[in-house]
Parts: sequence; C-alpha cells; structure tokens
Amino acid sequence: MPKGTAFVAYSSSDRQLADLIFDSVRRANSKEIPIKYEPWEFNDIAGQPLISPIMARIEESAYVVADITFLNLNVVYEIGFSIGKAKRVFLVRNSKIAGDKSLANDVGIFDTLGYYEYADFGELTDRLVAHIDVRPITVDFALNRKAPVYVVEPPTRNAAVTISVSRIKKTGLKYRSYNPGEDPRLSASDAIRQVSCSSGIVSFLQTDSLDGAHVNNVRAMFVAGLADGMVKPNLILAPVGYTAPLDVRDTVKYFTDERDIRETIAEFAPDFVGYLTQSDEAKSAPQSLLASLTMGDPTAENEMTTLQAYYLKTDTYSRAVRGEVNLVVGRKGSGKTALFIQLRDKIRSDKRNIVVDLKPEGYQLLKLKEEMLIFLSRGAREHLLVAFWEYLILLEVAYKILEKDRNTYKHNHDVHDQYLDLQASYSAQEFAAEGDFSERLFLLSNVMTAKYKDRFGETVGNRLTNEHVTELLHMHDIRTLRDKISKYLEKKGSVWILFDNLDKGWSTQGVEVLDAVILRCLIDAGRRVEREMRRAGREFHCIVFVRNDVYDHVMKFSADYGKEMRATLDWSDHDLLREVIRLRLQSGLRVVGESVEFFELWKRVCVTLHGGEETSAYFIKHSLMRPRNLLKIFNHCKGFAVNLGHQIIEREDIEKGLRAYSQDLLSELDHELTDVLPIASNVIYQFIDSVSELSSVEIKVLLREANVEPEKVDEVVNFLMYYGIIGVKAQGQEFFIYDVAYNEQVLKMRAGREGDQAVFIINPAFWPALEVRESRVRL
Repeated sequence: MPKGTAFVAYSSSDRQLADLIFDSVRRANSKEIPIKYEPWEFNDIAGQPLISPIMARIEESAYVVADITFLNLNVVYEIGFSIGKAKRVFLVRNSKIAGDKSLANDVGIFDTLGYYEYADFGELTDRLVAHIDVRPITVDFALNRKAPVYVVEPPTRNAAVTISVSRIKKTGLKYRSYNPGEDPRLSASDAIRQVSCSSGIVSFLQTDSLDGAHVNNVRAMFVAGLADGMVKPNLILAPVGYTAPLDVRDTVKYFTDERDIRETIAEFAPDFVGYLTQSDEAKSAPQSLLASLTMGDPTAENEMTTLQAYYLKTDTYSRAVRGEVNLVVGRKGSGKTALFIQLRDKIRSDKRNIVVDLKPEGYQLLKLKEEMLIFLSRGAREHLLVAFWEYLILLEVAYKILEKDRNTYKHNHDVHDQYLDLQASYSAQEFAAEGDFSERLFLLSNVMTAKYKDRFGETVGNRLTNEHVTELLHMHDIRTLRDKISKYLEKKGSVWILFDNLDKGWSTQGVEVLDAVILRCLIDAGRRVEREMRRAGREFHCIVFVRNDVYDHVMKFSADYGKEMRATLDWSDHDLLREVIRLRLQSGLRVVGESVEFFELWKRVCVTLHGGEETSAYFIKHSLMRPRNLLKIFNHCKGFAVNLGHQIIEREDIEKGLRAYSQDLLSELDHELTDVLPIASNVIYQFIDSVSELSSVEIKVLLREANVEPEKVDEVVNFLMYYGIIGVKAQGQEFFIYDVAYNEQVLKMRAGREGDQAVFIINPAFWPALEVRESRVRL
C-alpha cells in the first residue's frame, strides 16, 4: 500500500450508513498502515466553497475510495473526476442495503468498473487495511480530430436536446454521442475513451419529472467529472429552476428558451475549437498493444469518419448502391445505419449527385399525432400524411440543391438563373429555410397542427378535401416547386433520398396505429415522388431504413405488403461475422499490405480458448448474430483486460465482459420488445434464477406469473423466439431464430410438433444477467 492519503467519498443521505463508513475509516486509520484515509467531511470547511478543498484533496491522494450504495450525484462526479486525474478509484457498496442498486444497473457504469461488497464496518475496515492495487485506468487517447465533440444524450430527447445538437452541427464541428436508444447502459471504459479523445463534452441535467432523468443525471455527472478531471472544455446544460449538484452548481449553464441554448453553444464553440487546434500533449506510453487498439464504435453514427476503412460490403450494400431497393430492413444492431452511412458516402463521392440524408425521429412528430391526426378519419390521415411526406421530400431536395450550389452558382451561367428562381420559390413566409432538418420538421408539423386547430378545433372524424390539405400543409406553390426542382436536375446526376431513425423515439407503450400509418405513408410518398421524377427523365431513388420487426408490424395489414423492393440485413454465417472483426483488427492493429488471416490477428489480442471453446466462436454464440453485439462483447472484455493491465484478453476478462454485456443486452432487448409488443414488457426478467431449459408448460406458467393474459401467452412465446431470447431444442439440437434463416415458422413448427413436451432453451447470452442455471442431462 502506498504512503500518503486516500480520499473517501460517500453519500450522507443515509446517516446510519455514513456513520458506518466513517467508523470504518477511523478504525482503519488506527491500524499501522502507511496510508491515511480522509473522509470528505474532513474537507467541509466553513467559509470555503465545498468543492474546492474536495477537488484539491482528490488530486493529492494516492487513490480514492468511493461508496456507491447510494448514487449521490456529487460522489458520482468525484468518481469521474478522480479517474480523469488518473487516480485509482476503489468502489465499495453495502451488500445489506438495496440503496440505488437498481438505478446503478440501469446506468451501467459501475458494474463495468467493478466494486467490493461489504456487510458491516468490520469487513469494510479489513478491506481498507488490506492491499489495494493503485494502478489507474488508462485515460490517454489521441484526439479524434474528425468528430471532436462528445454529446451525452438523455433517454428523453426533448426540444432542448434537438436544438443543442443542431447548434453544434452549425458550428461545423462533427460530434459523437452516447444514445440511450442504441445502448441502454453506458460502460465506464467507453465513457473514458470517448471523453479522452474529445475536445469538448456536452451533457444535460434534467428535472425529475422527465422519464429516465435519474439515470441520465448520473451518467451526465460521471462524464462531467471525467471531463473536468482531464481538463476538457465541458458544457453542462440544465433548465432554469433545476437545482444542480454542488460540485457543478457554479459551472452549469441554465436555459429558459431556444435563444439561451443558441447563445451558450456559440459561447462554448471557441473553447472546443481552441482545444482541438492545440497540439496533442505528450501521452503516456500505452500499457500494451491491446490498450492502444481501436476497433471502432458499436454505434455506427459515432464512426462516420472511420467506417470506410473497415466496412464489410455485403450483397445488400451492392443492391442498394445499384438502386435496386427502396427499403432496407434489419434487426437492431444488424448494421442498417452503417449501410446508410456507406451508401450515402459512396453516392455523394460523385459531385453531380444529390444525396439527401434524413434522420427524423418519432418524437418530432408527437404534436402532429396528439393534436391533429387522432381527430381525422382513416382516409383523411393517409391522404394528409402522404402529402406531408411528399411535400417534405421536395423541400429537402430543394434545400440540398441550394446548399450544394450556394458558392458556385454565381460563376456558373448554366444554373445561375435557375438557382435564383428555385431559391425564390423555396423561400416562404412562416417557413424556416435554414437550420437543421430536425428543426424544420418540428416547425412544419407544429405550423400544420396550429392551422388545423384554428380551422377544425377538436372535432373527431374530420374528412379532408384536396383544398383542405393544401390550406393546412403547403406554405409553397408545390407544383411550381416540383417543376423547378425537376428542371434544375437536368444539370445534375442522380438524386437519393435516404431515411433512417423514424422508429426511434416512438412511444415506450409500443408501435401505435398512428406510428404504423406514418411509416407506411412515408414509403408511399417516396414511391410517388420517384415515379413522378422518373417520368420526367430524372434518376431518383428513395430508400427507407427501418427495423424489420417494426416493418412487419406496420405492413402486415397493408394491401401492398411484400410489393416493395426490399433488402434484409440478416446474419447467420459465423465466418462473415469474423470478417467484420478481422477488418477492424487489421485496421486497428495497423497491419498494412495483404489481408491477414483472422486467427493470426485474433491471437494477438485474445486467448484462443475459453471453457474448451474457441473464443471468437464463443463471442459470436453470445452476440445473437448481430455485429453491434459482437463489438460490444469485445469492447467490454477489452475494457476489463486493459483496466487490469493484461497484455491480451484473458479468460477472467471474458467472464467479466460477458456479464457486463449480458446486463446491457437484457435491458436493450426488454426495450426492443416493449417497442413493438407492450404486453411483453419485463417478461424477460421472469426468467431470473431459472434453469436454462424449460418445458412448454413451465414457460407458460412463468409468463402467467408475469401477468400475461392466457390468450396472449402464445403470442409472447413467439416474440421471444423471434428475438432470439429463447430457442427450441429438438432431436438433441438447439435452434434459435438465426439458425433457421430467421424463419419464425420453422421454430413454431418444431415446437408445435412436441406440444406440451416441447423444450425451450434460454439463449446463453442472457444467462449471466438472469443468473440462469444450466440444465444438466441425467445419464
């Protein structure tokens, strides 16, 4: 144990626990040990800002001890600050108090750091006087100069978040983000890496009235602590009236409206740029090849600038590039957004082409749904929505044309007059010609809703004529705008409209009828604009990217079901998934020249066997055959290996990494199920402490205990099979959805043949999180 002092942080909300910790520290200090523990209360000096002495003591300490039984936001900030200062943080929690254990599980940071559990002051005292490894976590990573800003998005993305992100884009700085919709839990190793390679960090503190605010605020404070510890430009936004934790109260920027946010982002942007333009400070030598390895980000949006170096171009990609599809469907984590990015970049590499990449989110249409669409008849809804999407597509094409030629039209006599003519038609009263697409979509839907309420009030079942639609929707002469766009496109190449993200931000109560109508009408509108432009001789493509479960749910009641030119991103080949990893390893290890065989690269970073199974096969087995999950498993295991100073991923790192990943997956799949089938919410947790193999009768009993109505049990079982959560065991073999080419009917048939004697198996990926016990065959 090193000489000096060690700072001790804990919550004072539970006085009995605080006294226990204080007494343990006092008893430890009475022993003959070379370290002196200093509880935070020793630094509560009257007349001084509380934060100043605490931060000073942390910087002077050999290491920091922090109790996380209760997740006090100041303690969370101090944990992040200590890690940012390259201090070893030893986490402890009381095993007899539930405290904030559930909240910590939802947050995701602390179990990926690891912690020691104690039952009483004696156990805590003994641990404090024992050896504590003081090696800090690696926090030195090169700046990401292509996407230098890191944004921690909250689970409830409101107008403030949308405007902030839009303003960041306007600064010209690209950003990466933590998106809870993509990753329900934030891992500590990912947060540390993201903050370390950033030149600016933006987070949000939210009022308790918003869903997920507690989870978000814990993440925001941890990341803010990391940023301040690493001395990074750090912007924390909170609404006026929110009482910020003491540790950040003087640095939080408060806002009341959009103008405040715009001004704050403008004020901080020079700090972000200034940090970026300074040369990298000397970095400490990496602990190992593994520590310096970058495999990319499981979230494709965060690797837009690097994906090209290691993207695997599948047949689906080739079909999309050739314009053979107007729909790309795939499971969450299958690579839809990665394909979206690669397709966009490939098409726009030809300067003649126009690429309009749009990422609307469901919540941006919330007001339109709640204050207008619910009052319309079915036919009127579809009539209005097709017109709405068609109008929006044309507006965005016009916007992209004007943006693309803004600096060249003056010197190009071929388009000069047409540009000015199109610009005049595009400009309209009430319409925001500038700004981010999210802002324009938000404004257009709000203006449309306001006009409707003025015209019709809240009368139910209204039917709309063409004149009504024009009155409500069009702020432009739509026919003139379409003709001028078409004429301008004579001088251009092809036009590609790419839609992604629409199913994000939908109600946690599931895909509603109106959500289905909105998506189906978008598809119809895209096809209509394609036909009109192609009749005029223009090459025009509109492709919508959507989750396949949402698509199936939306389209099964549609007369046009199955008629779209659709490409599906499904993975069932282990070797293809290995190729995804091989390309990233070759890039991350900077192996130049000819391609290197997978296992040659793999043995440089990971042990080859775990539990008698080849490790890459073991990872793939737990990935549900989704590339994003495979990357998550690797990154979790790598994070534990690096934190423990291992040269490669060892067996113990795999065990810890799989447990952290399993917790992520459990939370993510529960949300994914709820999105489409609300009655399946939380049913996965019913398998806690179960055995791995269950009979049909046992499955049904568990679901009924989860309050699933008897007539809905079979539907929920089918959903669990569809998502790969459970599989069927037949003729001594295990079959999951990806083992039968994603044909749900095959699994239903195998299970149906056995009747009540059917055996279902819980996917091994969930075993660690659910504490599932493996069934053993009696000999």
